[in-house]
Amino acid sequence: MPTHDNTNRGALFRNDDKADDKHADYRGEIDVNGTAYWLNAWLKTSKKGTRFMSLSIKPKRERSAAKASAGRPFDDSADIPF
Repeated sequence: MPTHDNTNRGALFRNDDKADDKHADYRGEIDVNGTAYWLNAWLKTSKKGTRFMSLSIKPKRERSAAKASAGRPFDDSADIPF
């Protein structure tokens, strides 16, 4: 069975876990030229009353690296200057 190519494609889903107005209204993923990103969207209204979506993307590896470093146990073999 052929694999579907998701290059330069993405999807957003309603954020049912939204607990704060700053949280995205929609969340999802997008692939841009073979690189995976997290995609967030907020529903907004312009000064003229036009509805639009404001978007934000972050590399997927950025979030994974931050979680990995936060979960690392303390290394007591490192030299401590005090």
